[in-house]
Amino acid sequence: MPATPPPLPEMLDRLIATPSVSAVKPEWDMSNLDIIHLLAEWCEALEFTVTIHNISPSKANLIARRGPERGRGLILSGHTDTVPYDEGLWTSDPFTARRAAGRLYGLGACDMKSFLAIALEAARRVDLGRLAAPLTILATADEESSMAGARALVEDGAVAPHARYAVIGEPTALRPVRMHKGILMEAVRLRGQSGHSSDPALGRSALEGMHAVMRAILDWRAELQARHTDPAFAVPVPTMNLGHIHGGDNPNRICADCELHLDLRPLPGMAIDELRQELRCRAERAVADSGLEVLTRPLFPGIPPMRTAADATLVKTAEKLTGHKAEAVAFATEAPYLQKICDEVIVLGPGSIQQAHQPDEYLPLAQLEPTVELLRGLIAEVCLDGGG
Repeated sequence: MPATPPPLPEMLDRLIATPSVSAVKPEWDMSNLDIIHLLAEWCEALEFTVTIHNISPSKANLIARRGPERGRGLILSGHTDTVPYDEGLWTSDPFTARRAAGRLYGLGACDMKSFLAIALEAARRVDLGRLAAPLTILATADEESSMAGARALVEDGAVAPHARYAVIGEPTALRPVRMHKGILMEAVRLRGQSGHSSDPALGRSALEGMHAVMRAILDWRAELQARHTDPAFAVPVPTMNLGHIHGGDNPNRICADCELHLDLRPLPGMAIDELRQELRCRAERAVADSGLEVLTRPLFPGIPPMRTAADATLVKTAEKLTGHKAEAVAFATEAPYLQKICDEVIVLGPGSIQQAHQPDEYLPLAQLEPTVELLRGLIAEVCLDGGG
C-alpha cells in the first residue's frame, strides 16, 4: 500500500484511463470494480476505513470514512461511471487524459471522475487527526444509467449513521445548487383489435385511441404548468416531452397495438407516484368505452426532484465559500437519495454541464486548485475541531 495517494494529476490520469461506462444497452455497459478498487487503495493510504458495497457481481459503491465513530459529519460524493462515448467523434483517445489549451480532456474529466480525485486531494491537505466529525468519501455506481448505486445505499442502509451534510460534485461551474427537477420516463400502451382496413367495425384502432390519449396528456401538461411554477429555474415550469411513438404494421390493417414514450420533468414538491397515477387515469379516461386496453409502465425507476432550504446551514456555508448564491438546475442527480440519509444536500463541483456527455469532454484546469481549496474549506468548517 502506498504511503500516500499519488499527486493529483496522476490520480486524474488514472481515473480517466480506467473505463467504467454504464449504459442501459448491455453491449456498452461495463464493470466499475477496477475504479472502485483504485479509489479504495488511495483512501486506505489516507487511513480511511473503506467499505466496498457490492450491488451486483460487476458493480459496487465505495464508502470511505475517517474520523470519530460517532458524529454526523460531511459526505463528499461522486459517481464512478461515465456515459458511453461517440467512437470516431473524439479527437483523441477518450481513455487517455490530455492537457491542451488549459483544459483536461477525457471521458469523465468533467462528469465526474475528477471530483473524486479532487476530494482526496482536499482531504490530504487537511489535518485529518483533528477530525471532530466524520468525513466520508462516497463513490457510487451506475448514476448515468439507473441510479442503482445510490438507490442501493438507501435500501441497504449502507451509509450509517445518518450524516449531517453531503456535497455531490456534479459539474456546476463551482456554483452551489440547492434545487433540481426530477425525471420520469413513462410508456403508455394501448391494445386494440386488428382487422381489415376496409371496414372499421372489424377492429379497434389503438393508433386512433392514442391520438385521444396524446390530446389528454397535452391538456394535462398545460394544467401542470398552470399550477406549478418556480422562478428559480431557467425553465420555471414542469416540462413534458412526447419523445417516441410506434404503432401498427401496415396501412391496410387496423392498428392493434400502439405505444407512446414520454419524458416528464417535475419541479420540487411534485410527487413521482402521484404523477404516474394521474398519467394512467388520464389515459384511461381518454379512451373510456372504446374497448381499448390501457397499460402504463415506467421506462426506468425515475428520479425525484430535489430541494434544500435556502437558509440551510450547508447552503449558506457554500455560498460564503464560493461567493455565489445557490441556484436551481434542470438536470437530475443522486441528491434525492442522499437526502434520505443526510440532513442537508447540495450539488457543487467543477466544470460545466454543457461539456458533459459530449465528444472531447473537458474540465478547465484553472478550476482544479479552487475546487481543492473549496472542499478543504468545507471539511474544515464542518469536520475539524474548532473549524478551519
